[in-house]
Amino acid sequence: MNTRQCESCAYYSYDEEYEEYFCSADIDEDEYYRMMSDFSGLGKGGGCKFYRNGDEYSVVRRQN
Repeated sequence: MNTRQCESCAYYSYDEEYEEYFCSADIDEDEYYRMMSDFSGLGKGGGCKFYRNGDEYSVVRRQN
């Protein structure tokens, strides 16, 4: 999976107990497996359908 895309996602969260990042999107096990299988390459048209830009200020920048 392309971690650059994950790093800018609103669902990319840090777990202090395990000291690692994880996807906090509400995805069931089957969807997660299918998504990971489809990530043969994001540059080839793949992508996460749960991705949501985590940049809160992107809307404000567009308005200026």
